[in-house]
Amino acid sequence: MTAILHVLDHSLPLHSGYSFRTRSILDAQRARGWSVSAVTSSKHESSWKRDTPSVEEIDGVRYYRSGPSPANRLPFAGERALIDRLARRIAEAAAIERPHLLHAHSPVITALAGLSAGGKLRLPVVYEIRAFWEDAAVDHGTYASGSWKYRLTRAVETWACHRVSQITVLCRGLEEDLAARGIPRDRMVIIPNGIDPEQFAHAVPDEEYRARWNLGGRRVAAFLGSFYHYEGLDLLVRAYARLRSKLSDLALLLVGGGEMERDLRDLVQELGLADGVIFAGRVPQERVPGIYALADVLVYPRYPMRLTQLVTPLKPLEAMATGKALVASDVGGHRELIQDGLTGVLFRAGEVEALVETLGRVLGDPAWRRSLGEAGKAWVAAERSWQRTTAPYADVYARATGSAAASERKAVAL
Repeated sequence: MTAILHVLDHSLPLHSGYSFRTRSILDAQRARGWSVSAVTSSKHESSWKRDTPSVEEIDGVRYYRSGPSPANRLPFAGERALIDRLARRIAEAAAIERPHLLHAHSPVITALAGLSAGGKLRLPVVYEIRAFWEDAAVDHGTYASGSWKYRLTRAVETWACHRVSQITVLCRGLEEDLAARGIPRDRMVIIPNGIDPEQFAHAVPDEEYRARWNLGGRRVAAFLGSFYHYEGLDLLVRAYARLRSKLSDLALLLVGGGEMERDLRDLVQELGLADGVIFAGRVPQERVPGIYALADVLVYPRYPMRLTQLVTPLKPLEAMATGKALVASDVGGHRELIQDGLTGVLFRAGEVEALVETLGRVLGDPAWRRSLGEAGKAWVAAERSWQRTTAPYADVYARATGSAAASERKAVAL
């Protein structure tokens, strides 16, 4: 039985796209009969902000926690302490779980800790890149694109990629970027986002939420996800303001929360849209399919930047699985998922007029919306189930353990 120790930034019970992807990967691997366990970095505790046991079992998987790491104001000193603490916890977990390999999931801190521990334990390291840390830091305002911190973080990522046994990436955009840095393509495999089609395929409208949000008899444009700046929700609010004059029954449903929520609420008040924009907040994960079913169209207006050009999001797949029409900006991450005019409709990123025109056309044509939804649902069911998207891990792990065994035999021979 293959045994994998996953090395994570954070995990459930924290709710995030990162956590949900991780859970789905681990569930799919367990269904294959593999033994899986996980170690989380100190960032889990700093985000959870509650007492956390040193070992926690969730959905049949053991998570070894690293414990909080003390703050340090010196540049990168805190990150170094976090890496050292995580490497020690990996070694402690490995002594119990006896894994065949370590599977580190971005950011690069997990790969560095994995390489440190893996070198001592003689375990190969697979590194999964879901996004580049430096690009996310730019969007969050941590540092500027092209700054010395940005360049250093990028250099460290490249260094780690040259030293791990195998690399998996979320999408083609990340693969192309790494190939341009000299990472061999034969060491990279795309493991795209997936979903459980059955979870969404038979969704029915959540009538309790319909009544609570006063959506009865209204057309609904919706967004579900995190309220980050790069998601372009301010653009969506401005487009809604223009569409309301033509579509008086239109409501804009925003489900989730995050750093942009206060600014979005202020914008809604400024534009006089309080009676039409619903801030639903975060909702239980099990009720998400019923919320998708309330919408006529799902909108993903991401702004163009490195992060959105390179990385594919998960939420459009969920919307497709419920048979809903999509309108999305034409950033690279969306172009990898959506066939324009067939499984969704793309508009020019960052342009409010383009969003107004495209969203208006889709809302005004029920037959086209149904066609888009049906095509998207069929594509997701055929191509993006977790069972299908995670299947390549078997070959990735075989190559990682095989190359590690070959290296060990060579070292013995020398």
